[in-house]
Order: sequence, then structure tokens, then C-alpha cells
Amino acid sequence: MIERSKIIFGNEMKNSTYKKAVRSKQKYIKKFGDDSDRDYPAYTEENPYIGNTLGVRNVSLVKKEDQAGFDTEKGIIVGNIRMGFGHYRISMAMASCANALGYQPYWMDLNSYPETTCTKVISAQNDLYSLGSRLSQKSRLFNKFVWEPINYEGFRQLSYNAADQKNAELMAPVFKNVPKDIPVIGTHVWPAQAAIHAGMKYVVNAIPDNWPMALHLAEGSVHTIQTHYAYQGYRVLNGFNKNRVNKPMPEKDIIYTGHYVDDELVKNIEIDCERRIERKKSKAPMRFLLTIGGAGAQGEIFKAIIEKLIPYIKSGKAALYVNVGDYKKVWDSLVADIKELNGLSTKHFDDWAGTIKFAEDALTGEVKGVHAFYHSNIFEAVYCTNLLMRSADVLVTKPSELAFYPIPKLFIKRVGGHEMWGAIHSAEIGDGTLETRDIPHTLQMVELFLNDNVTLKDMCDNIIRNKNSGLYNGAYEVIKLAMGLKK
Repeated sequence: MIERSKIIFGNEMKNSTYKKAVRSKQKYIKKFGDDSDRDYPAYTEENPYIGNTLGVRNVSLVKKEDQAGFDTEKGIIVGNIRMGFGHYRISMAMASCANALGYQPYWMDLNSYPETTCTKVISAQNDLYSLGSRLSQKSRLFNKFVWEPINYEGFRQLSYNAADQKNAELMAPVFKNVPKDIPVIGTHVWPAQAAIHAGMKYVVNAIPDNWPMALHLAEGSVHTIQTHYAYQGYRVLNGFNKNRVNKPMPEKDIIYTGHYVDDELVKNIEIDCERRIERKKSKAPMRFLLTIGGAGAQGEIFKAIIEKLIPYIKSGKAALYVNVGDYKKVWDSLVADIKELNGLSTKHFDDWAGTIKFAEDALTGEVKGVHAFYHSNIFEAVYCTNLLMRSADVLVTKPSELAFYPIPKLFIKRVGGHEMWGAIHSAEIGDGTLETRDIPHTLQMVELFLNDNVTLKDMCDNIIRNKNSGLYNGAYEVIKLAMGLKK
């Protein structure tokens, strides 16, 4: 086995760094065991939630009825984890474009196999990250002195990647009986690292965000990048070893692709933007889409936005979609804090067929009032935003993975310093606002979208121009790259 924790793209790690990485792996073995000798089977089965929409089949490690093998000619594995909604959303974009290009996408969530050490390790780290995210919203001191530095500089260091690579060795057993010549696209670094350790032949590591960090390195895979800024940073491993000049990544190991966006969103960009401009001209209610993350982070900001919009909703100048994902408690909290919200709202709760119909009808029909969406299933919870995006005018979100989607965006305060660069990129290409870092500036942008005649149209025009330049074709390019590796 290659010791990927000792030398990273030709950059030798200190002996103390390597020993620390080994101790990290041993800590997890002591806590969760080592199942490297287990012979997990591998089958594919129907995904009952997004299978029909995206052509996805799940990879299962437990033998059941109505399962099948792998299509080794047209099959492609989308390896992911659930850590928030972001990596699932990128995976859906990959699956969508694979399906559109005539391939068979297989959904392999490394955080969905509770019997494995792999899932136990990922779940433990996910719980720790979620805790830090919540604390960062409650404590300014924790955010300033702990959370922001970790997300911004801690994850940036090669020493962090050394530990991750060692831990990922514990994730490799889930790939044991997966055919080794099926391409794997990791939409989080751990599936990419695990696939490499397991001997998968064709691995692509689809890097999110716009802030280069060693956290996202999976040496042995081909790394794909959404922006030119990030490409340069990753190519020279800029700042990955503090002020030292690092040996760069080889040319063959890193490729710029553009943004990872679903096929159904990319191919409808022109018509969706034209409808947004027409609604603005005709003074139809402006449709705001609020997508609220799993922990309900930034609740005070969303509360302020909704309270700001309520008078406009009552007067017919605005309409509101609120997707709380799979966290109904977030909706309950909003209703408890905003007295008028419940009476103005139509609820689409655990009604996937109804959500799909609403999204389809909203493309050409009228929308008034508030529409709240909650789905207990994670696939529906995440994909709901994608369905609503086409008929929405403005997406209100933190500058996470949604920063790269082709819809006018209002960016609220980030969670973690690395997200800042998503808003910067979006503002520079003209399809989103600057990051509004406090409530007054956020509400200023709400008013600007509602009352200004330039902001929305300008973003829509830029989105169409960006599409024509191929900026939003990244997911297609990743699929073509992954399948092309076999040739």
C-alpha cells in the first residue's frame, strides 16, 4: 500500500505529522474496530426517491431481493457522504448529467452503511463538524477564534490531508466487491480517497468550494475544479504548508471543468431567466426561495428576512418559498417566532408528488403567499430546492455549494471562512450578490431586488452569457472525464 500520508504530491511530511496521522487512525480503530478483513458484498438496487428523476440506483452492501449487479460498460459510481446538504447536492448534479449523457449512475453514500467502520468514522466526524457549525452561530468568540481559523487555515494544511488519508484507509473495505473498472466520482474527498485505497482504477475527485484546501486532496485521483481561481491555488498548493513553496500538482492530476449543475437546470437556463425578467416587468410577485440548512443555522437572519417580506407578500409584491429540508423543527421554530407566518402559509409536508406538481405548475402559473416545504427523506429534502429553483426569482442562501447554481442569488452571512470565496466568485461573474454579513445589509438587498429595475435583470442576463461560455457545464465535463479515463 502506498503511504499517502508521508508524501503528498512530492511534498514530504514531517515524521511527527505522519505519526499523528497514524495515531488518528488507531484512535478510530480502538473506538469502532477495523473491518479490513470483512468481505462486504456489493449490489445495486432501486432508489425509490430520485431514481425515476435522475436514473439513480443505490449501491447496497446487504443482499436483498430485487437487486442487480453493476453495468460495467455504462455504469458510473457517484461516491458521497451526507455532511449537510452540499455534497448530496453536488452528487445529484453528477447523477443528473450522467443520466442525460446516457450512463447509469450508482449512488454510493459512504455514510449509509451502519454496519461498517467506514460509516462509523464518517458519522463521528460529521457529528463533530455539525456541533462546531452550531456553536459558531451561537458564540462569536468561538466562531472568531476556533471555527473560522479551522475552516479557513486548519483544513488548508497538508498535515490535515495526511491524517485524512490515513483515516480513509478504514473506509476502503466498502469498495471490496465493487468492480474495479467502474469509474468513481467522489463529491467529497473521503469517497475519492477510499476508492483509491481500495484499488478502484478510475477515480475523479470533484472538489467543491472556491477556497483551495488540502482537505480536498485525494492523490491518485483526477481533481476537478469549478473556478480558475481555485485551479491556480490547487495547482501550486498555495499556502498548504504555511509560507513554504510546495512542489505543484502534476498537470494530469487537476482539470478545470466549470460549475457542477444539474442537466435539467442547465438546459432550461434561457427560458427560466426570460420568465424571471417578464415577471419583473409585469410586476408579478417576486419569488424568494429560502433554503435553510439542517441545523437551522442563521435562524435570526431568516426570521428577519421573512418579517421583512410579509408586508410585500400581503400586498402581492412578493411570494416566498421556504425549504427547511428534513428538519421540521426549523419550521416550527419560525412559526413560533413569527406570528403571522402560519396563517399566510401553504404547507407541502412529506408530499413529494404534491411538491413536484407545485414546482411544475409554478413555472408558468401564478404564485402567491408563502409555501413551506418539508420532507423527512433526505433525497426529497435536498432535491426540493432544485425543483423550486427553476420557478424562483431569487435564491437566498449562504455562499455554499449553491453559490455555483444559475439563479440570481442573495448571499447571507457565511458559515465557515472558506464559503466567503463562493460569494466573491458569484459576484464577479454577475449571478449573485456580495456576501451580506449582517441583517441590515441583507434586508437592503431584499429591498433592492424588490424595488430596483436593474439588479434581477442584470443577473439573469449574466447567467445566460455564462451559460453560453460553458461556465455551468462542469458536471457534464466531470462525467465525460471519468468515463474517458477507461479509454
